[in-house]
Parts: sequence; structure tokens; C-alpha cells
Amino acid sequence: MSHTPHELAEEFPEHVAKMHELKTSNAHFAKLFDAYHDINRAVHRAETNIEPTDDFNMESMRKERLKLKDEIYGMLAG
Repeated sequence: MSHTPHELAEEFPEHVAKMHELKTSNAHFAKLFDAYHDINRAVHRAETNIEPTDDFNMESMRKERLKLKDEIYGMLAG
């Protein structure tokens, strides 16, 4: 399997332990984490032309990924 950029552990290496803790103790965080993982993989597949998409959909997926990342960071930093 190829390396997927923008994985949360790489984006927030200082919060890896807290991510693990929140994934197991906070259902909302776990849902956000899984949604981020799914959209990040979809963006990566589109960027590498494994599953090509149009520019509108690519932009929409990137915005969704950023929104999820911001919310996840807010929970990690809070």
C-alpha cells in the first residue's frame, strides 16, 4: 500500500497519545477521526488518479478534509 499524505498522526505528532485516548473515550471524536481518514484516502486516490474526479469534487473533498481537520485539532488542543 502506498503512503497516504496528511495522516493525522503526521499532521499532529505531538497529539498521537491524545488521539488514541479520544478515539476510545469520545464517540464524536472517533466519528470525526474516521470521517477524516475516509476523506483523506479519497483525496489521495483522486490526486494519484487511482479514482480520478473532476475539479469541483476535488475542491469539495479538500474543503471537507480541512473542516474535519480543524474540528479535530480543536478537540486535541482544547
